[in-house]
Amino acid sequence: MTTCLLADIGATWARFAVLKGAELGAIEAVSTGAYAGPIDAIRHFLNTRAQDGVILDRAVIAAAGPVEGGRCALTNVSWVMTCEELRQAFHLRSVRLVNDLEALAWGVPRFAPEDSVGVGGGTALATDPVVLLAPGTGLGMACFIAGPGGSKVLASEGGHATLAATDATEAAVIDFLRHRYGHVSAERVLSGRGLMNLHEALTVHGQAHVPIATPEQVVREAIYGTCDTARRVLDMFCGFLGSVAGSAALSFGARGGVLIAGGIVPKIVDHLGDSPFRERFESKGRLQRYLARVPTRVVTRRDPTFVGLMALAHERG
Repeated sequence: MTTCLLADIGATWARFAVLKGAELGAIEAVSTGAYAGPIDAIRHFLNTRAQDGVILDRAVIAAAGPVEGGRCALTNVSWVMTCEELRQAFHLRSVRLVNDLEALAWGVPRFAPEDSVGVGGGTALATDPVVLLAPGTGLGMACFIAGPGGSKVLASEGGHATLAATDATEAAVIDFLRHRYGHVSAERVLSGRGLMNLHEALTVHGQAHVPIATPEQVVREAIYGTCDTARRVLDMFCGFLGSVAGSAALSFGARGGVLIAGGIVPKIVDHLGDSPFRERFESKGRLQRYLARVPTRVVTRRDPTFVGLMALAHERG
């Protein structure tokens, strides 16, 4: 029986588990910022499993950044990893390195109905593409495509596509961010840092006066109704999310649905349903009726990327 290291490495958290055959061990999360690089973080994890006598044969690793030629430089943290360095460091037979949203997408056919919650109407067409978005430290995007010749996943850096405004307030926010960053991508608002960007932009334009220190504070105060400013920020976040998700659905022809994961949206599912999200998702002019038939769901399963990582590990055997 082979033993495979599974890892989901993001800019904030790195998560690890050992797969023995079909049995997935406990998932351990460590702070990415606590380690100089992925090798140190993996060694820490393996040291915690030393008493289990784990001997690794191979690894399947998801990373939050573009993967090219077996190499990934994470987008929002200064970690770089390559398959060859990891293989040599841990004496592995093989290492497979994929984008984190690509790994999540491979889990799509294995998700149970209870692993996600619907927001809005629509009915999924089982044989059509499914788009995945994941706002967290950054904004990930991918597409799962089922087919008679086998399923495929398209990795994407769509989170860095240029952000568009739909009204004057959003245009003013984007203008504020353009002066700060130059190019304003969707990730500049649809991420943890994006929540803070939205708050700062509204403050500059006289719509916010309450200091907010962290993205978690924005979400908490918006959800509990203790701060009107936080509520406006979160509503704007949800509106932008609807627009970006609708554009992605049109781009990929995603009549199989849109799945939203990541560290932010599963915590605001109830708010999302009462926000401008679904209206903005469908608000695409002549294609409104097309998008009204496309379902949007929030992935609520804990550590869903490991479902896809297991699928990739079993594919290699």
